[in-house]
Amino acid sequence: MKFKIQNSSYGFLLLFLLGTIIQLRAQDQKSTVDSSLLERINYLEQQMNYHKSGDDHFMVVGLANFGFSSNKTTNTLNGISTTSKKSNLGDIDQFEFSPMFLWRHEKKYLMEFEPTFSQNGLGVSWADISYFAAPNVIIRAGYLVLPFGTYSKKQAAGWINKFATDPIGIADMPTSDYGVEVEGGLPLGDMKMNYDLALSNGLQLGNDGTVTSGYLVDNNTNKTITGRLGLLPFSNSSLEIGVSGMFGKVGTEGTSFHNVNGNMYAFDFNYVKTYVPFLVNFKSQYNIEDISNADYTTADEWATNYTFKNHSTSSFTQCSIRPTGIQALHDFELAARYSTYNTPSNSTWGSDQSAFAIGLNYWLSWRSVIKFTYEKYNGNSTGSEVLNAFTGITKSNTLYLQFSIQL
Repeated sequence: MKFKIQNSSYGFLLLFLLGTIIQLRAQDQKSTVDSSLLERINYLEQQMNYHKSGDDHFMVVGLANFGFSSNKTTNTLNGISTTSKKSNLGDIDQFEFSPMFLWRHEKKYLMEFEPTFSQNGLGVSWADISYFAAPNVIIRAGYLVLPFGTYSKKQAAGWINKFATDPIGIADMPTSDYGVEVEGGLPLGDMKMNYDLALSNGLQLGNDGTVTSGYLVDNNTNKTITGRLGLLPFSNSSLEIGVSGMFGKVGTEGTSFHNVNGNMYAFDFNYVKTYVPFLVNFKSQYNIEDISNADYTTADEWATNYTFKNHSTSSFTQCSIRPTGIQALHDFELAARYSTYNTPSNSTWGSDQSAFAIGLNYWLSWRSVIKFTYEKYNGNSTGSEVLNAFTGITKSNTLYLQFSIQL
């Protein structure tokens, strides 16, 4: 974590500070001392005071995204095509302002709170408190980002994401909930592993078969278990392979859904390595979402009963190349991504979707980037025609220009 300072650092600072003071006292009082040296001593004194054990410290960081998009969408239904065009400053994918408030109490406790302003509304990304129980054990409680895959927890921030948009489907999976969490890592010889386990209120099933999360009050007495195990098989940690699971009841107690369960799985792959003069970054994730059988009822006046196999999959694969070893080009990065999202056929929201994105990024610094992204989307409705949910074929092309920064 950002706040962890090794004891060797304290010793170095003390030796440096004491040695400098002795040298200054040994000089003739008429000698002139460089002002920058005095400023450095003052800074070190402040740092030594700052890192005294038992003190409380407060910090504000965060991230921001802003951009422009231009979109053309064509929908074809029953042989009739309609086209719409839009251009936006600060649309759903291009604007986010998220300050993060960090409060550290002594060396063992850290409080995190990240409100997010987007879509003209204020929300909360997470709000939790962490206890550093041991070098390889962190215990956390509050409103958490669940350890399901790696995208939502580690890659979704605008300045980390290589594109102006999230991969379809992966970002639509419910990711945050109220609960408790234990995470850490362990060495395995030349290899390493990490673990992340959470117990939360769980997902809640809607009347149309979709699931949502983030409810302070649970809809049943069952709790959901989410966990991820990651393995880094190489000593240089260039490769990480992970597997995740989420299991629990999703139906509301006292309704016809009370025995409905949800079982979700995710598999992720992350590879980062330099092949001089290029830095290669490859990431992938595949999600499976299964909801057990249930009978649903339409919300219209006819109250029609229907059912379907509630099975969804989503995936993305991306690769980026940055010529870090070429001086004239080392601030540029070229990226490509392919993503899919398949939702249940014969439901009111069924579709087979795919998107291909290509991007050129210019890094202003290690934490600020300008991104130019082109994305092509295809969607084929598999919604029930009997329920008037079939929407035909949708194709869109969108250009994005986005600025992202981590503060």
